[in-house]
Amino acid sequence: MDNALYVGLSRQMVLRRQLDIVANNIANADTSGFKVEELLQKTNPAEPAYTLQGPRPVKFVGEDGVIRDFGQGSLRRTDAPLDLAIEGKGFFQVQSPSGPLYTRDGAFQLNDNGVLVTAGGYPVMDDGGGSITLDPQLGQVSISQDGTITQGSTRVGKLAAVNFQTLATLQKTGDNLYRNTSNQQPTPVEGAKIRQGMLEGSNVNSILEISKMIEISRAYEQMAKIMDSNSELSKSAVARMGKAQ
Repeated sequence: MDNALYVGLSRQMVLRRQLDIVANNIANADTSGFKVEELLQKTNPAEPAYTLQGPRPVKFVGEDGVIRDFGQGSLRRTDAPLDLAIEGKGFFQVQSPSGPLYTRDGAFQLNDNGVLVTAGGYPVMDDGGGSITLDPQLGQVSISQDGTITQGSTRVGKLAAVNFQTLATLQKTGDNLYRNTSNQQPTPVEGAKIRQGMLEGSNVNSILEISKMIEISRAYEQMAKIMDSNSELSKSAVARMGKAQ
């Protein structure tokens, strides 16, 4: 296969991966706490076949990871007492069988034992690393901006918004949860406010993502046309050489 076709194919593979990410962003435009993602790209120099005075090396296109924008999404009011949103930086910390996980999705609920859990059933952790148990008989749940949870005159616990020095260490694990892949320890966030009865929306800009999808689709089609033209040119050159002989 001609070098140009290899380069074009590598570009198409990256475009398909980029299209998958943009489509996922659009699909999660209404997901609470979802953070928009974007594909990083790089060039991979290689030593292909070449002719005298030809370009060396040829640079192929490759993906170089996915970046995530952790910017604040808009807050929307639900008035549900267990719906929580963080205004500012930070994450809620939850406990899973494999260790602590982190999320911006505050759509919490109570399990059969009265423990505050995520939609996936993971207990939400308080500022001391323990779970939070609520008793309906104690009255209405009130959560202040600093995360203090009270029922009537009884202080039940305190939520904490925690953050990391480098957010690149957070890896998606599904269900809008992230895992810390480094030795960094989460620290409480100063200035973050916990809003009761509200949820943070996705920070996806749907119009921008749809524009990206159209642009990627056109680039893919254009690359396919270039590869077809190059293939036809090679066939024509071989045919002419055959006739000349």
